[in-house]
Amino acid sequence: MPRKAKAAESAATPDTQPQGMSLEQAMALAYGHWNAGQADQAERLCQQVLQVWPEHADALHLLGLLAHGHGNLSLAIEFLRRACATPRAPALFHSNLAEMCRQSGLLAEGEKAARRAVTLDNRLTAGWNNLGIILQEAGKLEESLTCLARVVERTPDNPEAHNNLANSLKRLGRLTEARAHYDQAIALNPNYSEAHSNLANLLNEWGQAEPAMAEARLAIELNPRNADAYLNAAAVALGQKRQFEAMRWIDNLLSFAPHHPGGLIAKARALKEDDNLPEAEQAARLAVSVAEQSSDAHEVLAQVLQGLEQTDEALAHYDQAASLPTAVPETPLISKAVMLMEIGRTKESAEIFDQALAINPRSANVWFNRCEMKKFSATDPDITKMEAVLASADSQGMGPSDRTLLHFALGKAWMDAKNAERAFFHLTEGNRLKRQTFDFDIEATRNWLSDIALSFTPELLARFSEAGESAEMPIFVLGMPRSGTTLVEQILASHPLVHGAGELKILQGMVDRISGADLQPIGYPQLLSGLLPEDLGRLGRHYVERIRPLSHGCARVVDKMPANFLYAGLIHLMLPNARIVHCRRDPVDTCLSCYTKLFQGDQKFAYDLRELGLFHRGYQSLTAHWRQLLPADRFLDIDYEAVIEDLEGEARRLIAFCGLDWDEACLSFHKTARPVRTASVNQVRQPIYRASVGRWKPFAAHLGPLLDALDIPPDVR
Repeated sequence: MPRKAKAAESAATPDTQPQGMSLEQAMALAYGHWNAGQADQAERLCQQVLQVWPEHADALHLLGLLAHGHGNLSLAIEFLRRACATPRAPALFHSNLAEMCRQSGLLAEGEKAARRAVTLDNRLTAGWNNLGIILQEAGKLEESLTCLARVVERTPDNPEAHNNLANSLKRLGRLTEARAHYDQAIALNPNYSEAHSNLANLLNEWGQAEPAMAEARLAIELNPRNADAYLNAAAVALGQKRQFEAMRWIDNLLSFAPHHPGGLIAKARALKEDDNLPEAEQAARLAVSVAEQSSDAHEVLAQVLQGLEQTDEALAHYDQAASLPTAVPETPLISKAVMLMEIGRTKESAEIFDQALAINPRSANVWFNRCEMKKFSATDPDITKMEAVLASADSQGMGPSDRTLLHFALGKAWMDAKNAERAFFHLTEGNRLKRQTFDFDIEATRNWLSDIALSFTPELLARFSEAGESAEMPIFVLGMPRSGTTLVEQILASHPLVHGAGELKILQGMVDRISGADLQPIGYPQLLSGLLPEDLGRLGRHYVERIRPLSHGCARVVDKMPANFLYAGLIHLMLPNARIVHCRRDPVDTCLSCYTKLFQGDQKFAYDLRELGLFHRGYQSLTAHWRQLLPADRFLDIDYEAVIEDLEGEARRLIAFCGLDWDEACLSFHKTARPVRTASVNQVRQPIYRASVGRWKPFAAHLGPLLDALDIPPDVR
């Protein structure tokens, strides 16, 4: 077992040349000690050589390797720079300098050194490999691919070469080819932890969550200190909305690498997903402090600041992220453009999307997000371009997730253009691809909705009538997605005493955290049987504490998470003075609108027309139960169509229900300057319009399974 080298600067430096040896002999002996793991002896000989010849290239190079082995990367780079500055420094020295610069984030210097290495020796495989990886990290993916393909061609039995090539292919979106090279790397070395971890990342992007988690777990088993494997396991868990499992993986990583930039970035993202923005900000700022040149660190800090509505600083960090090397160069630009769209700066947003598209005209992510910015006509050239990108999906190895994005984008475009056939061709395929990425049992879900209703009885409410927290701050706006919740929140948020906080995951997170004696989650609504009055008060206070930092000094805060309709009874027990506003819309219009959207959240019912209709019927039964059970002064139905027909009348009714004095600003909701982070972001910046009422009728021929599930009579279709 080699011993760890001492820091080079602390070694002894005798005054004389090694006795009885030439400098060449001394260096040969030093390399012999190095290869035998005798770092102290190697270091001592190198220092003796430098005493005689201060710029001896071999001695400087070996001291660089020794310093690197000791973990002193900056000293290693200093020695290697001096070695490479000597006349006739061989290609290997430049290649090693390139790798150490890469490890320090000095990508420009590393690229220069790697290019010098392959110029000096075109046959140096290590030089091409190091250059390829540096170009990969710098976002120069096509050049990276050329270099790494050359390495695989020269060393086809090298698993690391296949793994590195696969990484560039994956980042280029050529997932099928990437998968083949990951598989080849693993076939050559079944215990190759990094390849298993990278395959986990690819499978997760492909929507294969369970195989991805299996690969990530295997990677960790093979190498418990493989940081990327923990991050990939956390990413799978987050994608499945298993936030607490994700945090466990992240915490495991940070337990042995507390300042790992990727771990801190993942922690910030997980906390942000849980709407814990203050702690997310702490993690993101720490990530930036330890990895100032990381595009991902600046981007996640920008996203957290965006959630905190610190717009100017968020934009500055998006700009910083875009200026730094990134694996997917257009990604920070997409995030910035989405933020600009959310705050109503649509012209700037469109310009940034165009910049991102210029960087990568094949980016499904850019096309998908950009589609929300415009209305399409049948002759719009963007439709032709998107169709062409999708048509080349097989030849380019495009994965299912990108195909899904493009199908939804084209579905939206063709609906704008009033071409129902083309629209539903793409919507059907996009929904099919999304639906096959998860398990969902509609009958079990309907039974669950029934169980919720049965669990909340008048007797239960009477028993806990004095248990909850008395705060009036929360206003819950809930219902089916696409039922008018964003419009109602915008009306409320236009009142000077109300802040619209958007779709908060706080309540669901609280429910998911309730565990039994075995520390396992109890589940909802089963948890009701074990709740005590003091538990309900504690839950109510905790919820208010979580939303208070989001209030921006306002007396009321709107939480417009639509899925909170599941918890309306629990909300009333926890917060008896909270107002609950239930938004309703024509069932077919609601479901059609859901079917046209690729949701960011967990809306598993939305990707099959029959399942969508059956879920809506279960939702209707549950909300009818809440209407009968909850006090009329705490539960209000607002119909979307009624708001469209009589904005002022419905707005006044809404404001009065919330215990607020009327304010005329509520009628000019479309002028209210605030971030809107839902699929309705562009609609609520327009005055009231009627085009969405009865929207489903021109598409009735394509909605048979939905209409059957909703039990719509034939004469109405």
